[in-house]
Amino acid sequence: MEHITISLPARRTLSGKALAGVVGSGDMEVLFTADQQQTLTVDITTSVDNSRARWEALFSRLEMVSELPSGTLTIHDFGATPGVARIRIEQVFEEVSHA
Repeated sequence: MEHITISLPARRTLSGKALAGVVGSGDMEVLFTADQQQTLTVDITTSVDNSRARWEALFSRLEMVSELPSGTLTIHDFGATPGVARIRIEQVFEEVSHA
């Protein structure tokens, strides 16, 4: 197990919380809690060792296509592919933006 924390600049604020995925499903779950700060803090627990570069690349791509919201993103990853990870992250951002 590896624990990774990434801090990114946030360009928008939202309010509320959202959950996507289920840890017991075999891939991942993502919980987002919005706040009014200027930072998105990503807290990742993963079963895949040495995966920091993969996560940093994923968030770099997300920053290019959308404005990241401020808050805390908690990810429990149990071997999900980057595509599934991106879908789950986008799901929680979408859910909170419509709350």
